[in-house]
Formats: sequence, C-alpha cells, structure tokens
Amino acid sequence: MQSNINKNIISFIIPAYNAGKTIENTINSILKQKETSLQYEIIVVNDGSTDNIDDIMKKFNENKNIKYFSKENTGVADTRNYGINKSNGEYIIFVDSDDYIAESLLKDIETYIKQDIELIKWNPIFVDENKNEISKNVNIAFEKVTGEQGFNLLFGKDNLIDCLWNYAIKKEIMLKFPKGKYHEDFAIMPLVILKAKTMVAIDKYEYYYVQSQNSIMRNTSEEKTRQKLEDKLVHYDNFIKEIEKIPVQKVTKENFLIFATNSLLAVIPELKNENKIWFKKELKKRKIARNIKIRNIKQLLKKIILEIKY
Repeated sequence: MQSNINKNIISFIIPAYNAGKTIENTINSILKQKETSLQYEIIVVNDGSTDNIDDIMKKFNENKNIKYFSKENTGVADTRNYGINKSNGEYIIFVDSDDYIAESLLKDIETYIKQDIELIKWNPIFVDENKNEISKNVNIAFEKVTGEQGFNLLFGKDNLIDCLWNYAIKKEIMLKFPKGKYHEDFAIMPLVILKAKTMVAIDKYEYYYVQSQNSIMRNTSEEKTRQKLEDKLVHYDNFIKEIEKIPVQKVTKENFLIFATNSLLAVIPELKNENKIWFKKELKKRKIARNIKIRNIKQLLKKIILEIKY
C-alpha cells in the first residue's frame, strides 16, 4: 500500500455502500471534534452504490478535508484497501458509514499520537437507529505496552479484539485486507496487534456502533452464510501459518490460537441445518480441540467436550 504519510494527520476511512441515509451523520460526527492540535482528513469511498449518496456528498464539496472517491462494487475489504491507498495520514481510523464517533475521540488520543504509539484502542457503545444506548463493551485500559502484551491483556476479557473501529492504527503497521473476503477485520486485526511495537488502551467510549434491523448480519441468505463461513475458515487457516512466523512467547501463541478457535465456535449457535452440519465437519478436520490449553478446570472440561465433538 503505497501512499504519502504526513506526521500527526489522522485519516478517517469510510467505506460506503448505499449509505445515503447515514453518511451525513457519520461525517458530521468527525467534523464536530473538540479542539485539538491533530489534523485530519476524511476519505469516503463509494463502493458502487445505487442510492443518492452522490447527492449527499455534494454538501461537503467545499470542505477540503473531505475526499470523495467512487469505484465499482468490489466489497468492503477492497474498498478499505482503496481508502488506505488514497490516504495521507500517519494514522488510520476506520469508521463504518452507518456509525459515528464521539466528539472527544481525537482530543483523547492526541497525547498518544504525539508519543508515536503505534496502536491506540478505545471502547464502543452499541446504539439503536435513534441513538439510544443498548449496551457498552467492557472497559479495559492500560498504558504503554507492546502489541503482544496488549493482546494478552485483552485476551479472554474483550470479545471485540478484532473490531477495526476500536483502534487508531499507525499506517506503517497496517496489513492489506483480503480482497473479496468477508470477516476482513478478523483476518488482519489480531495480526496487526501482534505486529505493533507499542500499544495503549484508553478507558474512553469513543465509537457508536449502530445496530440496525436491516444490518447485513441479521439478514443473510444461507448461501451468503456459507460464503462467510468459508472465508472465516480461510482466515483461521492463515492464522495457523502466520503465528509460526511471528516471534512471540509460547503463552501468546497459545492465547492467539484459543482466540481464533473461540471465534469459530462462537458462530455455531447462529447456524442452521446444512451450514451447521458442514461447518462442524470442517472444524473436526482442523482438530481445533488441540488449540485449547488446560490452565484450569473450566478449560479442561471445554477441551474434553471439544475432543468429543471435534
């Protein structure tokens, strides 16, 4: 990913597909940031939308901090790669086109940007379409550590380790998203964390994740579900290869594989009929039970159950 990098500039990257109804709110949440010495740019990438997003984006024509690009529909992973290539910032923050951020975000991370921390994590709030709070993610905070240490501190406590929108990521440690694949955040974010030389987690809630009744995850055909499952398995298989190349402690490797395994197991209750049968067979082929390490009674029982089933 070749692009210019300007010190202390944040690039907000917003992939947008048929986001005409929500994109204005998303952009305005960034424009309303509290005063800070940090500069920023907003990069909106229209991924082949068929709605009125072009008309909505005309409202921002005069704002030089906003860059708007349109391309053919190639999916969110490729769209994020496109946005990164068009960005000039030292740091990347991903915002989904139906979500929004707190006005305090940049001010709250400014100190860490100035310190060149490679990965800065915050917490999300889940809201409905009327901006009513549904729930908050667990609040985990720690000062400067390595990415490896940060992963271990989050492991087993934060179920959203792999969610892109929880982080400001220094561009130099970014990895390329797998084009045409679902679960692209799961595919790279755990590896980005381990790659980071420095990381912090702040005790602030900075991201508002909108849970919509029309979300992709709630309305998925069995065919699309199968594709998502296949892609998640591809990412898992890649994890098995990549973790062997990364110089981390034994406990980190174990935690990483447990995290990857739990991410696969977590989707089983949501599956139906043939997809559930197929997915369980695929897990059995991979002998996932061997990834669970016995550190307590609970893990012993889990391993026994997994060995029976998979």
